[in-house]
Amino acid sequence: MTTNNTKEHKRMPIKSLSDIRRIFSLNIGTVVFGILFIYLIVSIFMYITAGHVKSYQVTAGPLAKNQTYTGLAVYTEQLMSADTSGYISYYAQENTKVRKGGAVYGISSAKTTTGNVTLSGNALSSVRDSMQSFSLGFDPGDFHSVYSLKYSIDGAYLNQSLEDQAAAGGTQAADGAFYYADQTVNTADTDGIVVYAMDGYEGFNLKNLSPGKLDEKSYHLTSLKTNQKVKAGDNICKIISSQNWSLLVPLTSKESMQLEDKTTVRVKFLKDGVSQNASLTILKSGSDRYGKLDFTSGLTRYLDSRFIPIELVTNTEAGLKIPVSSVVSKTFYTIPEEFATLGGDSQEAGFLKQETDKSGNVSTTFVSTTLYEHKNGKYYIDAADFREGDIIVKSEGSSDRYIVRDTDTLEGVYSMNKGYAQFRKIIILDKNENYCIVKKGVDYGIAEFDNIVLDASKVKESQITAASK
Repeated sequence: MTTNNTKEHKRMPIKSLSDIRRIFSLNIGTVVFGILFIYLIVSIFMYITAGHVKSYQVTAGPLAKNQTYTGLAVYTEQLMSADTSGYISYYAQENTKVRKGGAVYGISSAKTTTGNVTLSGNALSSVRDSMQSFSLGFDPGDFHSVYSLKYSIDGAYLNQSLEDQAAAGGTQAADGAFYYADQTVNTADTDGIVVYAMDGYEGFNLKNLSPGKLDEKSYHLTSLKTNQKVKAGDNICKIISSQNWSLLVPLTSKESMQLEDKTTVRVKFLKDGVSQNASLTILKSGSDRYGKLDFTSGLTRYLDSRFIPIELVTNTEAGLKIPVSSVVSKTFYTIPEEFATLGGDSQEAGFLKQETDKSGNVSTTFVSTTLYEHKNGKYYIDAADFREGDIIVKSEGSSDRYIVRDTDTLEGVYSMNKGYAQFRKIIILDKNENYCIVKKGVDYGIAEFDNIVLDASKVKESQITAASK
């Protein structure tokens, strides 16, 4: 039994040399796969352990966002009050102009009724326009405008009724409209815009300027239109008699210093996106600072708001926005443009460099180079492509020569678009501590969405960049 077991466990002998070759032979595909696998492992290790160059994607825009404010609107306005008690008939539509001596409202001892009235074509068209304008601009948070529409329509019917009943005791005023005999007609003392609301800022004095006056949270608007009986002395409306108006905005000390040298500023109204210029004055009240923005037009667009949100367009310089840390300076050789030529199979730009060997034989060599700037009749070329004292000729055998020696410096950034750090020129328009605004569309420069090196001090030109954000 022992002998049989020993024989069973003996290794079978190798029969031929071909068996040996089969054991040690390797498939060529296995070899290639093994090499690629090792290369992949080494590459991943190097990528993980290497210091990555952080990139920045170039964006377009101003250096900083413009500051927004909520300004207090100040007008030349005067309240009109009732001389006697009675019921009001409104003749002038709200937020419309009335001439001096024109009828604004009337007071009757009894309510004025229109009865069955058929509007004329012009009056009906006016009512339709008012209703269409109201439906397009209605804001549920500004419900008092519903009453403005109601009184506007009532006024149209009332005027038509008065004209129809002129023969029944009505009298014609100087402005051509008809009124009841027992009605007291009140006219405007000056040309202006009629507003049937008040908010306590009428007759506002700049001497009383304080932070509390510019607090929108405590603001309250009261509609003056009513169908109830009014008493003598009650406010009926107000007349805004000038197209000149102002906005008052609170300023911090820093904002005040930034604006103190400006006499005019561009203002964008956030309500409708309209922009216009304003004269600027800095006002001081104790330790508080305010900006007074004076306008000569645009009043009627914002009469429905005492507090108006605006944007002061002070950051007007726009371009490509890049970090200050990306900016680098580089020195270049400058060569007159007439010495530039095309050469090589790709017709690349370059220069003919003249060389003399030890035997005194003169030859020319075409040197292809990257052009970084073209200014004042000179090309800026990489200092690594030439040495000081090199001789440049216009063409072979030409006696026109230029000795490389003049240099100049350009500001730029390192582009990463091609996978390595490549210098690109920039022209800085504006800057602060963190960012620069550079000019768009610069030859040999950068464009929006380009990737550039975030910190130029950590790379060298032509260095391969493993970008990370």
